[in-house]
Amino acid sequence: MNFSKDQLVAFAPQHKFFVGIDSDGCVFDSMEIKHKECFIPNIIKHWKLQAISKYARAAAEFVNLYSKWRGTNRFPALTKTFELLREWPEPMRRGIKIPEVPTLQVWISSGQALGNPALAAEVAKTHDPVLEQTLEWSKAVNRSIADMVEGVPPFPYFRESAEKLLGRADMICVSATPGEALEREWREHDIAKYAAVIAGQEMGSKKEHLKLTTAGKYEKDSVLMIGDAPGDLAAARANGALFYPINPGHEEDSWQRFSREAIDRFFSRTYAGEYEDSLLGEFHKLLPETPPWKA
Repeated sequence: MNFSKDQLVAFAPQHKFFVGIDSDGCVFDSMEIKHKECFIPNIIKHWKLQAISKYARAAAEFVNLYSKWRGTNRFPALTKTFELLREWPEPMRRGIKIPEVPTLQVWISSGQALGNPALAAEVAKTHDPVLEQTLEWSKAVNRSIADMVEGVPPFPYFRESAEKLLGRADMICVSATPGEALEREWREHDIAKYAAVIAGQEMGSKKEHLKLTTAGKYEKDSVLMIGDAPGDLAAARANGALFYPINPGHEEDSWQRFSREAIDRFFSRTYAGEYEDSLLGEFHKLLPETPPWKA
């Protein structure tokens, strides 16, 4: 089944509680393989950064995996990687020109859904060479992911958590990953049955996913977002939702705690306040803003 934005707009609650769940790095231990084996090699190849590959890899890993930008949509994450490289003296001394992508920045800021379909439409309209190159890179990333990423199961305790939520909470997948990859991965591991909708980047931002499915439909403290990145937290807060962090590097422990402790607090409405604040304190410490080469 191919999900569409219309399903978010028409979403009708079946239960009193709602849980939005991110996918990469949250349900699946797929962030490392996707970025290190798929995204980053294609950045180096398509943007001609071979001469500074170790620096490009370090910058991209920091942005996408080990910083407050973790989980950012691929297009702004790409521009942030270029920005960090321009600010880093060592690679700049190699005399390599870091790509300038002003038209990509304009497109990112346009308010369009940041996925390949919208980018392809913009390329067809403008024939802009930077956007064309970005689209080719993005398509190559998707091909690499389809070829490389398989057999990566959900984190331990995810299924237990989903089973415990089932029948009491509406669940959807809320992700910036392309929908085709999401549906393939959730079906491969037989967890699509838990999600009423699987929402990817083509259906808008995570903030929009939550707004369309929850606004005016649930009582206070009845909406929870589960994620592994600050962008997930921001999407939750923009919609007045609670947030449960899956801590990077401690994912299994996070899901175990959610299954054994946090779900009960959510259903008993004792989650908000001191308990949530303590979880967020742990989460923020794991994702710095300053890269190690600047510290």
